Amino acid sequence: MADVLGWRKLMGVIGPSTNTVVQPDMERMRPDGVTNHYSRIYVTDPVALSDEDFFAGTQAISDNTLDAVRSVITCKPDYLVMGMSAVTFYGGIAGGEKFRQQVEDVASTAVSIGSESLVAALRAYGGIKKVSFVSPYFPAANAEVRNYLEESGFEVVRDVALQCRCWTDIAKVTPERLIEVLEELDGPDVDALVQVGTNLSMLDLAARTEARLGKPVIAINAATYWHALRACGIEDRIEGLGRLLAEF
Repeated sequence: MADVLGWRKLMGVIGPSTNTVVQPDMERMRPDGVTNHYSRIYVTDPVALSDEDFFAGTQAISDNTLDAVRSVITCKPDYLVMGMSAVTFYGGIAGGEKFRQQVEDVASTAVSIGSESLVAALRAYGGIKKVSFVSPYFPAANAEVRNYLEESGFEVVRDVALQCRCWTDIAKVTPERLIEVLEELDGPDVDALVQVGTNLSMLDLAARTEARLGKPVIAINAATYWHALRACGIEDRIEGLGRLLAEF
């Protein structure tokens, strides 16, 4: 018997307890017959003043992730979507694969993670070689993202670390500030703009900027949910949230 509401797929979405953007973002991308079931990774909201503080905070998220996974799998989801991204870039491609495998070993189901989904999205557009990216992270974490993308075959031309001082501040970064950053990141030497950090609200702004610039602008939440849908064989085209969801 199929689930009455989630008759196509049940998605377990894992995100930090301080995150207020992933859940509404992924609801907006959810097709009929798919239901999202959010499980929160318990984390406090510490102040980060340095690279070391930031890494300590993301390590706490990583340490508690599997408890959130164990919680959500009791509803027997068909697939998992990781709604936090920093840790998935740590240690390059091998580090991302190791993290994903740890989650899948506990869940006994597959999961889409931010790092791998982003690379898949860039490749889906085709012809992208040079990228720039923005994050709410600190510089040392941006170096991990840069390393991951370069290991995956992309040249990182520029990046901006917004250095948000606590997790909840990330959701308070305004569109006006992000527009300034995107202008700083863009240029004729860049094929695509990318945003990482799942509590940074860029779903709408990325779509508008993509249409205005005529080049790919990819928000991490769009990439990860898109990857999960396609991995589940759901090929619905979703309009209004960027080319990735509408065309690929």
